Amino acid sequence: MNIVVIGTGYVGLVTGTCFAESGNDVTCVDINEDKINRLLQGEIPIYEPGLTELVKRNAASGRLKFTTDVSGCVPEASCVFLAVGTPMGDDGSADLSGIWAASDSVAPYLSDDAVVICKSTVPVGTNRKVYERLKEKLGRDVNVASNPEFLKEGCAIQDFTKPDRVVVGVMSQKVGKILEELYKPFLRTENPFLVMGLESAEMTKYAANCMLATKISFINQMANLCEVVGADVNEVRKGMGHDQRIGFQFLFPGAGYGGSCFPKDVRALIATGKERGLTTELLLSVDHVNQIQKDVLFNKIERYYQGNLKGRTIAIWGLAFKPKTDDIREAPALVLIERLLEAGADVHVHDPIAMGNVKAIYGDKIKYSDHHYDALHGSDALVICTEWNEYRAPDFDYIKHHLSDPVIFDGRNLFEPEKMFERGFHYSGIGLKQPKT
Repeated sequence: MNIVVIGTGYVGLVTGTCFAESGNDVTCVDINEDKINRLLQGEIPIYEPGLTELVKRNAASGRLKFTTDVSGCVPEASCVFLAVGTPMGDDGSADLSGIWAASDSVAPYLSDDAVVICKSTVPVGTNRKVYERLKEKLGRDVNVASNPEFLKEGCAIQDFTKPDRVVVGVMSQKVGKILEELYKPFLRTENPFLVMGLESAEMTKYAANCMLATKISFINQMANLCEVVGADVNEVRKGMGHDQRIGFQFLFPGAGYGGSCFPKDVRALIATGKERGLTTELLLSVDHVNQIQKDVLFNKIERYYQGNLKGRTIAIWGLAFKPKTDDIREAPALVLIERLLEAGADVHVHDPIAMGNVKAIYGDKIKYSDHHYDALHGSDALVICTEWNEYRAPDFDYIKHHLSDPVIFDGRNLFEPEKMFERGFHYSGIGLKQPKT
C-alpha cells in the first residue's frame, strides 16, 4: 500500500518505519523542516533501540521517505495516519490543535477511497469530529478510523511487529478489511485483530493505560504500607502475582510512573469524565498516589540526614522515566532533583542516554558524569532512579570507597537488603523489610 504518516514523533516514526519494513511505500510528513532534514541525513531524533537501523535500511531501499509537503504525497495515499502530539493542557485535558491542523492539511488532497486513521491518543469522540470536519470541508463522506497505539518506549519495534492485539475503530466493515490487510504481516501468530466502533477504540486505549497506571499506584501504596508494618513488598508481590487473576506485570514498586503516556492519559480520562458530569474517583486517586510517590526518595534522604541537606552532595543514577529511552517527561528523577536543589544540596547525575535532555532543563545547576562511577566522587549518598542494566551489578567496594557515607537509596529495588547490610551499606529501597541489626 501507499501510506502517508503525518507526524515524525515517537509514534509516527515507528509506525511509518515498521510499515515500510513490511513492504509498503511510506512517506512520513512533518511541519518541522529541521527534523525532516535530519531524518533525510539519517539522523534519528528520538532514541529507540533498533529504530535507527530500520530507518536507514528502508530509506536506502526507497520504501521510506521524508518530506514537509503534504500535497506531493497524500493524493496517492491509500491510508493517511495522523500521528501528531496531543499534549496535556493545564486542566489535564488533551490539546487537540495538532489533530485539527493535521486533518485540515490533508483534506484538500485526499482521494475518494483514502482512509484517514488517527494513531494519536485522543479523547473519546475525537475521531467522529475528524470525520465531520473532513466531510464539511470536502462535501462528501470520508473514510475515518481509529487505530490506537500500544507501544512501550524501549520495546516499540517489538510491540509493533509482534503485537498482543491490533485495535481499530471503524464506521464501516470495508475500512476494517483494508486495515486488516495492512496489519496482516504482523498477525501471523493468531493474535487478534479487533474491529469495533470509533468510540470503543478510543476508550480502549485510555482504559488500558489507566489500568496499568492503577496497578503501579496500587503496588506503590502497598509498598509504603509494607515499610510501616514490617512486611516485605517483594514477598507480598510474589504472593499476589501468582494469582492468575492478578499476574506480575506492572506489579513492581518504585518512585512513581512517568513518561508521555500514563500521566497524560490518566488525567485526560479524568477530564473526559468531568466534562460529562462524572467524577472518576479511582483515577483521581491513582494520579494522587503517583504524585505522592514521586517524593518518596527525597523523604527517605531527608529523614536519614535529619532534615539537614544543605551542603550535601547526592549522586543520582538514572534520569529517564524508565530504561531504554531518553524520555524524561514526568520522570521521578526530575522531582527528586528539584527537591534536592530546593533543600540546598548539590546534585551529581548519570544516565546512559538522557543526560542531554536533563541538561537542557538544568544547565549548570547540577553536575553531569560521563560514567556512572564518576558521579560518586565527592558525593555523600547514591540514589538509583532508573533500572538501567549497567547499574544492576556494580562494584560495591568501589561505591563504598568513593562515597563519603556508605548510603544507597534505591527507587527500583535492584539489590537485596540483607546482602547490602553485610557489605556495610545503609540501604533503603521501596517497601523492603530492613535487616535486623
